[in-house]
Amino acid sequence: QVQLVESGGGLVQAGGSLRLSCAASGRTFSLSAMGWFREAPGKEREFVATITWTGDNTYYADSVKGRFTISRDNAKNTVYLQMNSLKPEDTAVYYCAQTPRTYGLGEPRGYDYWGQGTQVTVSS
Repeated sequence: QVQLVESGGGLVQAGGSLRLSCAASGRTFSLSAMGWFREAPGKEREFVATITWTGDNTYYADSVKGRFTISRDNAKNTVYLQMNSLKPEDTAVYYCAQTPRTYGLGEPRGYDYWGQGTQVTVSS
């Protein structure tokens, strides 16, 4: 059974940085694509970033491109999201997700397992 646990969220001023971590249990992490999504109050869950199982390929939402970086350490079963130049519109609950698929990585339905989420609040 896969369990995902996010950490690293918090309150930060606009222009600041945070690094989110997602620790995964189970033996399938190194063979799985990992994604980050976020959900703001009253809005649907949206794609933020994804990384393939080798770490060779990463993809980002246009809204975070150039500011956020996704990475992974397969030896530690952990995926990271480095968030720089944060804006108030980045405020949301951030979720990590895991999937054995290599397609549909930009949509929530493409993922099988989800963490409980971590709150990120960016003040203006």
